[in-house]
Parts: sequence; C-alpha cells; structure tokens
Amino acid sequence: MRIIGIDPGLRITGFGLIDQDGQQLRYVTSGVIRTPDSSLPLRIKSIFDGVAQVIGENHPEQAAIEMVFVNINPASTLALGQARGAAICALVTANLPVTEYTALQLKKATVGRGQASKDQVQFMVQRLLSLPGLPSPDAADALACAICHAQTRGIVGSLRAKSPAAGARGLRLRGGRIVG
Repeated sequence: MRIIGIDPGLRITGFGLIDQDGQQLRYVTSGVIRTPDSSLPLRIKSIFDGVAQVIGENHPEQAAIEMVFVNINPASTLALGQARGAAICALVTANLPVTEYTALQLKKATVGRGQASKDQVQFMVQRLLSLPGLPSPDAADALACAICHAQTRGIVGSLRAKSPAAGARGLRLRGGRIVG
C-alpha cells in the first residue's frame, strides 16, 4: 500500500510517500511545494497543482493530511484552511481516500508523545524510515502523517483479523479514530 502524507501550509506544503508492506514501512519520496509570493488564489492553485503532480508521479493508494489547529490570528487560520482545502481537493480529485490526523496524533505515532518538538519528529522519521539525513521540517511532518496512517491501518487490520464480527460491523476510521 502506498500512502501519501500532506503537511499543508500556505507558503510551504510538505509531502511524503511511503510504502507499507505488513509492518514494514519503506520511504519512497518527500519534499515541499513552495508557493509564489503572490495573491492567495495563485498560491492555492500552486498547492493544488503541486499535490496533483506528486500524485501523478507516484500513484499513492491512500492519503493522510494534518488537521489545521485554530490559531490566535483568525486570518492566518482561515488562510491555512484554504491551503489545506486545496490539497484535499487534489487528493479527492485523484479518487484517493483521505484521512485526517491531528498534530498530537502524528507526534504520538512517530515519537511516542503528543508534546514532541519538530526536531524530535524529524529525528524519529529519519530513524523509522532509515533515511541518510534529516528531512526538512515540513517533509518530516508529511512523512509522520503517512506513518501515522500506516500504523492506524495496521491496528484496524489486526482488529478485523482477530474478530470477524468487527469487520462485519464495519469498523472504519473517522478523524484517525476507530469507530464501529
């Protein structure tokens, strides 16, 4: 299963792709989409086009994206939400199922605690994926998103394997949580 993770940002949007084979995770690629210093609509288009290009080049089967936190500045929160919306539109336009995760969930999945620093996330992503160097902070967050999704998928899969009734009831993910 190939998973794309997205860390949305109005100036820099991180992306990361991993392959999951059972419990094994393998790094595919990561990077950032930098938007031009221009109007908001052109930045939004740049994010949509950039995510669409990454999808076209790498053919993921599932997508995970970080949820936006509410900022003190409502205008910044709204702009970040629009950047996130552009990325989600590119993902669903490619017919990818999209799951959302909070920053707390991403940090817990990679570092083991929700209050981890960006440096700690970068370091653990490097270790978990056996990367030769530290990924950029935005790419590391995107890879953490993909790792979190892979781990969550593994939990749901093992629950279904242990309990056929659980699969019949239709366990599914909602906001990164298992619901029945």
